Amino acid sequence: MTTRLLTSDEIAKHNSATSCWVIVHGKAYDVTAFLPEHPGGSKIILKYAGKDATEEFDPIHPPDTLDKYLDRSKHMGRVDMSTVTVEDKAIDPFETERQEYIKNMPILDQCYNLLDFEAVAKRVMKKTAWAYYSSGADDEITLRDNHSAFQRIWFRPKILVDVEKIDMSTTMLGAKSSIPFYVTATALGKLGHREGEVVLTRAAAKHSVIQMIPTLASCSFDEIVDAKEGAQIQWLQLYVNKNREITKGIVQHAERRGCKALFITVDAPQLGRREKDMRTKFEDSGTSVQSTNGESVDRSQGAARAISSFIDPSLNWKDIPWFRSITNMKLVLKGVQRVEDVIKACEAGVDGVVLSNHGGRQLDTAPSGIEILAATMPILKQKGLDKKIEIFIDGGIRRASDIVKALCLGAKGVGIGRPFLYAMSAYGLPGVDRAMQLLKDEMEMNMRLIGAPTVADLDDTMVDTRAVALHSTAIDDTLSLKAYDPLAAPVFRSKL
Repeated sequence: MTTRLLTSDEIAKHNSATSCWVIVHGKAYDVTAFLPEHPGGSKIILKYAGKDATEEFDPIHPPDTLDKYLDRSKHMGRVDMSTVTVEDKAIDPFETERQEYIKNMPILDQCYNLLDFEAVAKRVMKKTAWAYYSSGADDEITLRDNHSAFQRIWFRPKILVDVEKIDMSTTMLGAKSSIPFYVTATALGKLGHREGEVVLTRAAAKHSVIQMIPTLASCSFDEIVDAKEGAQIQWLQLYVNKNREITKGIVQHAERRGCKALFITVDAPQLGRREKDMRTKFEDSGTSVQSTNGESVDRSQGAARAISSFIDPSLNWKDIPWFRSITNMKLVLKGVQRVEDVIKACEAGVDGVVLSNHGGRQLDTAPSGIEILAATMPILKQKGLDKKIEIFIDGGIRRASDIVKALCLGAKGVGIGRPFLYAMSAYGLPGVDRAMQLLKDEMEMNMRLIGAPTVADLDDTMVDTRAVALHSTAIDDTLSLKAYDPLAAPVFRSKL
């Protein structure tokens, strides 16, 4: 690394695949050898060859990416940023409109429920960020049904129960939580807010809820752990790398840093086609997550595909003992979608499962977590397995009444992801703080009105699930409705 300041002209000479330098945070890096290893493909890096790539780098990459994956000999030195010209960008009508929405945002106190944050975020988030966060697989039928499935379950409240004092606290995998939800893993937090996942860490600490750290975070793992307060509980979500030594290193480092549970994602041997995301093509941002396998990705497939090439599609039941051998953390399978696999998980000796369809982002028309739960718990009770394993669900939860329904059906807790991303994207930490408080307020009200002073008092006699498995997709199939040319009746020659 040179000790003198490099100039923009010197770096601009290295603007090809044979010699590619980029500027990130005022430093120059030679990324030539890294081009074929970049999970997002070389094209996105070459777009910024010889230029400042900081603005595109920041929302996607953990800050330690270059230190972790690029040899020190390729750190070329500091740059005299006064010599770097900021390029004029073409005016984007969408961006102009977005800035107007930002200027006229509703005040935070006008958000009365989690869906309000989503409505605001849709208007104030960047186009590529919104497409990535909000997209689901294919026709997005499962994405929508995750939410509507809760509305097919009805309460059966008890009356004349002393509900003056409400205790909504619980334990999940042996860890205390003030309320039975956790912040589930969601990727690329900096797409929504410049501070990324640490915002969620701080909010979780304030409200004494558990945070699951994602493999594909924008912040580094250590940055997220360093942001926790005191004995705050964190779990790790894991996409299993094809290189098992890398996986082992990630898992054991997480355990050393205090993570209490390992959630292995089992529903993503390949990421689904998230067409809303794909249509943005995500051409304006690069990514580098676990970039060690030398594969490139067609960026036209969207952000999701660009960050996931390392995931091992050969993961199977035979790997569970290996995970047991490398960690003492609680072991949970995330993405189980049928009762037979819950029973297999019990037999494999894992500590828990998350009934989940990946937020409707994988196999479209897969069942919702709450529907799987309603079908699963009676069979587990029949087999005497309901106390052997902890059951969680995620997907579509927007009200505390959804949480209550899941607990009534036997869930230990629920994961909430997108709503906190939307609250963070629109209002930062105050937004996530308010979102969590709104859920607590709703939870207290719902427990009082259903007649349950404690979480332990919630049971399956308090819900009617007879309609939960009745699906209706005709009105949900929005893509075909837009494409369909409806039949027409005979036309009158003149108006009567």
